[in-house]
Amino acid sequence: MTRTIMHVDMDAFYASVALRSRPELRGTPVVVGGEGRGVVLSCTYEARARGVRSGMSSGEARRLAPNATFLPPDFDSYVAVSKAIVEIFSSVSAVVESASVDEAFIDVTGALRMHGSAVAMGERLRATVADEQHITCSVGIGPSKFVAKVASRAAKPDGLVEVPADGVTEFLHPLPVEAMWGVGAATAAKLHRLGIETVGDLAHADVRALRPVFGPNAGAGLRSLAWGRDARTVVPWTRERSVGSQETLSLDTDRRDVVSRELLRMADKTARRMRKQGVLGRTVVLCLRFADFREINRAVTIDSPTDVGEEIHAAVMGTYDRLGLDRARIRRVGVRMEGLVDASRAHRQPQLTDPEFGWREAEHAVDATVARFGPGAVRRAVLGGRRSATSVAEANSLGLFRAT
Repeated sequence: MTRTIMHVDMDAFYASVALRSRPELRGTPVVVGGEGRGVVLSCTYEARARGVRSGMSSGEARRLAPNATFLPPDFDSYVAVSKAIVEIFSSVSAVVESASVDEAFIDVTGALRMHGSAVAMGERLRATVADEQHITCSVGIGPSKFVAKVASRAAKPDGLVEVPADGVTEFLHPLPVEAMWGVGAATAAKLHRLGIETVGDLAHADVRALRPVFGPNAGAGLRSLAWGRDARTVVPWTRERSVGSQETLSLDTDRRDVVSRELLRMADKTARRMRKQGVLGRTVVLCLRFADFREINRAVTIDSPTDVGEEIHAAVMGTYDRLGLDRARIRRVGVRMEGLVDASRAHRQPQLTDPEFGWREAEHAVDATVARFGPGAVRRAVLGGRRSATSVAEANSLGLFRAT
């Protein structure tokens, strides 16, 4: 049976979400991330025209686009928009696979009779995403995941490309090998050394010539993809098994107070995401990258599942202190929660020493305030931030947070 699969990919997702709150920057080079010594997460097409790319260092991005506006990432907004988009996709098919925060595969084979042609469905999805989320997306349609993915790349930005089952080779073979899903710079360079420039060249290559370079299976697999043959199915979305946050420091540091403060910031972000998802976790993971780019992850299991930033921070700091790092300089810190369970089914063991109103109540009050007044309305005093006239009675009454 020939399947009909869509690949929907948001256009410059992080940058597009950022521009929703900064509409005056539309049409200008904008870079998300890349502050200090970080890396570029995303950028507008105006910045890409100047050579800026995701994963590029901030220094290189600023050299290429000195007049670009650099914006900090807002991961909570990205997750919220991503979930809303998946809900839109789920309205046309129950078989939706979130490939990442900004792309998804949708098997619409069984939905064609109800919703009409695949092209009509794709255009309707694009219009709904633009109307509800104020961002654009590109849609590729094909008989396999591979063809749909390549088609969505060809549709960018803000377009739709359908490849019928009898038009796969006509679509694929003129493309450069770099256009293939899964072919990066290193693989493309190896293919070029074999005289293979296009997908059609690869499709007609002798598999015996590919085997010494790519091994007994990879070469044959690449050649099969060049004909559009891809047996992978769309796997419906399942709940995340971990939630986390990380941040590159503006300067390497060996100061415990600085590390503790940034880990508190990451613990709060992680806890807030868990509360939004309605989950608790028992395994707390400390993630560190040192100045020499070595990385370590250390996990500890706590007695009772939690979604409270203060409790998560206490666990990661206990782990940090047990490492005995002896003034090792740290470049990046992160916190991850694993062993997630639905909050409605989890049991939290109360302690006799627990106050009537504590950190859990404080953080839930902050959630309610942020939902009303917007991100940044309340933050911990220890994490700094300017003060404004916004009154947050719920959190101030606990004396734990400040209004900003």
